[in-house]
Parts: sequence; structure tokens; C-alpha cells
Amino acid sequence: QVQFVESGGGSVQPGGSLRLSCSASGFFLDYYAIGWFRQAPGKEREGISCISSSDGSAVYADSVKGRFTISKDNSKNTVYMDINSLKPEDTAVYYCAANLLRRACGSEWRKNEYEYDYWGQGTQVTVSS
Repeated sequence: QVQFVESGGGSVQPGGSLRLSCSASGFFLDYYAIGWFRQAPGKEREGISCISSSDGSAVYADSVKGRFTISKDNSKNTVYMDINSLKPEDTAVYYCAANLLRRACGSEWRKNEYEYDYWGQGTQVTVSS
């Protein structure tokens, strides 16, 4: 069966860091564009990052650029999101997702959430003092 299992969320103080992980089974994440999304209370789900399997390049939303880093270990079929210098506004449920239609994220990567086929179950990140 196809699974995309997330882990690594938790509660941290402002300025803290976490490593979020998504481990895939039933498909190889290296074949596809892999996105990270988050949904804060009362807000729409938004794309925060995407990594292309075509060339390994990554893109980020302005709100997280310079603080969050996406990476993957193909031997473990796992993608990571290192979230650093955390702020209270980073509090959200974080999701990983695989886009089976493409290998490159593309310039409109934040506008094609509907293309993503496999989703993690979500992991809660809470940033508070």
C-alpha cells in the first residue's frame, strides 16, 4: 500500500528548531516533485517548499526562506524539512505531499496543490513561550 508517514512535530519555544520527516512506502519519492504545506488555525493550507527530483533544486515561500531547509535521503525514501528560528506564526499542521505529474516543481509551484496525489497525515508544530 502507498503510505507517506510523517513524524517530528512537537512543541518548541520561539527560536527553536525541529526536523520533520516523511517516510514513503509503495512509491519512490525520488521520481516526483515533493512539496511541504502547512495549515494554521483559521487559515487556508499553503505551500511552503518544494524540491524537484529533476535537478534537486528547492524553492521556498518568502515566509520561511532562510529558516527552513528541505532535503531528502533517497536511500531511505525519506524527505526532511528542517525548520529553524521558529516563530509563533509558524504554528500549524505540516504536510508532505508527492506530485506524480511532474519531477520539477516549476515556477507556479504554490498554485498547483491540486496536482499532489499522496499526502502525509500531518504533524503538529506548536511554537510558543
